[in-house]
Amino acid sequence: MKNVEYRLFAAALCLAAAPFATSTAEAGVTQQVKFSAAARLEPTKVLVLGSERRANAEQYAARQKLDAGALKQSHAASGLIQCGRAHGAGQLTLSNNVITTAAHVFFDERGAKRARVCQFVTEVDGKKRRIAVDMSSIVAGSAKPYAVKAINDWAVARLAQPLDDVKPYELADQLAVEQTVEFVSRGHSDWRDAETMSFEACRLRAQTNQLKGGAREFAFDCGTGDGASGGAVLAGEQRAKLGAILVGWRSNDPSRIGPYSTSNYNFVVSVEGAFREAVLAAAGNGTLPATASATPAGEKAEGDKAADSEQRRSAGRD
Repeated sequence: MKNVEYRLFAAALCLAAAPFATSTAEAGVTQQVKFSAAARLEPTKVLVLGSERRANAEQYAARQKLDAGALKQSHAASGLIQCGRAHGAGQLTLSNNVITTAAHVFFDERGAKRARVCQFVTEVDGKKRRIAVDMSSIVAGSAKPYAVKAINDWAVARLAQPLDDVKPYELADQLAVEQTVEFVSRGHSDWRDAETMSFEACRLRAQTNQLKGGAREFAFDCGTGDGASGGAVLAGEQRAKLGAILVGWRSNDPSRIGPYSTSNYNFVVSVEGAFREAVLAAAGNGTLPATASATPAGEKAEGDKAADSEQRRSAGRD
């Protein structure tokens, strides 16, 4: 979805729903950010709020010397999630009737569902496919994602019926700082049309937060766009397995395009801990747990002091 708080449709870019914050302070960043020495290297020339390195399937296939048709087919699991007038990104994961995304794609700033009915939209062999989301199946790190740290901003849901002709993404085993990843997403409201799938290879530059025994948050230097929240961060062999989702961005001056730095970056949340367990439960035909905070009672994400309003999260609007 487009800009929903500092959690893109990926933090600041994510949902096409809320305006970008004008500074990191306004975004509410208060946690202690743990940047590795590698993250302090000379800034990478990446447009955090622009489209400099994003490529469509044909462009990316040409760069990587791949077949464009095969590339589209292997990433048909990446789609849009449309909830009323808002949209975000999501993808089939482990099963052809299970999707993963950011929680703020489904829930607004008040914690209310954005629509009574949401749909997952993708494209198979040039034909658009649209399947309803089973709204009763949604499991999220928090049903009020804007009131908690962004590391809890994840969601898993089932579709009303499977997309049998689409191969879902498997789960990556591990993520690490300086790992090369591939960001694949639909929904970028500032790039072509929101349904165009974009591809980009980049690096996880720093680990910026972690839940005890659970998900981790990483800064990365891929370019993103409002409405792309929930998009796939792929890792593993041939970068074909889902390791994390885009949640938001942080910037001292989001009104200007600038290079990656410790104060200007997009961030993602790894599919680990309760997030991973929810995916496995949904894909295993088990009973999904009730929507609840991913942080157990009495525990907080490392560095947390208050509800996470330090990052930008957004859902795109049509």
